[in-house]
Amino acid sequence: MAEGWAHHLGGQDITAQSAGIESHGKNPRAIEVMLEAGVDISKQESTTLTNEMLTEADYLVTVCGHADSSCPTLPKGLNKEHWPLDDPAKAQGSDAEVMRIFRDSRDEIRRRVDDLLQRLNPSG
Repeated sequence: MAEGWAHHLGGQDITAQSAGIESHGKNPRAIEVMLEAGVDISKQESTTLTNEMLTEADYLVTVCGHADSSCPTLPKGLNKEHWPLDDPAKAQGSDAEVMRIFRDSRDEIRRRVDDLLQRLNPSG
């Protein structure tokens, strides 16, 4: 969801790529709630973080405790920020309850991506 918001909110001025410690595939609920907000993430791929990605990146955001604690050694000069978010894919309850959690997560990620973009480009 963060990659989708970065592309949607940052426009052509930003390159964003999602990657995880492990690849988990696409979550249909995440795709659905992002579409509700007008952002299509269905073509994004679930990838595993590589050292090459780290050497090409300017900024790294981790979004769960496991990713933060398992993150490999970062190249010098790479900025890192951790967002301690709950994984909506682990939510339990009725379908309506789980979808509410996905929507809450989507909205929180949007707020955080927007804030990050403002801090990286305060004049934009």
